[in-house]
Amino acid sequence: MTERYFSIRSATREDLEALLNLEQNCYLFPWSRQQFIDELDNPVATIDVVLVEGQIVAYLCSWLICGELQIQNLATSPDFRRRGIGQMLVEYVITRSGRAGLLSAWLEVREDNQAAINLYTGCGFEVQGRRKKYYQDGEDALLLGRHFPC
Repeated sequence: MTERYFSIRSATREDLEALLNLEQNCYLFPWSRQQFIDELDNPVATIDVVLVEGQIVAYLCSWLICGELQIQNLATSPDFRRRGIGQMLVEYVITRSGRAGLLSAWLEVREDNQAAINLYTGCGFEVQGRRKKYYQDGEDALLLGRHFPC
């Protein structure tokens, strides 16, 4: 990501349309407007966005509760995939959460989403279990976790 200027910041309500557009370009079953509003209003949630030349190209929504990070959703624009943005964003959130007492991090991922599984295992996550028929289309989710030293 050296060829263009990028930055990371927390999302605001003004980012809602850009988040919705990105989400709809990335997922078969995208989050709704209300889901984003709920996350923006949730006191334990943060939506971090990556901007390239002022445009939102990725986001990661997470919760940090009592030292446990829950990654709720991650999306990267198809035009910006395979450039390390997702990994950079996961590592950014882990580093930020570490300053707040991070003990473990958890997420669910579609069992057939090998690109996402590779991303998360590359960030130190390991498969901890399976959630049967977790997604609305009946697909299973893999539960991935990572523990941090105290």
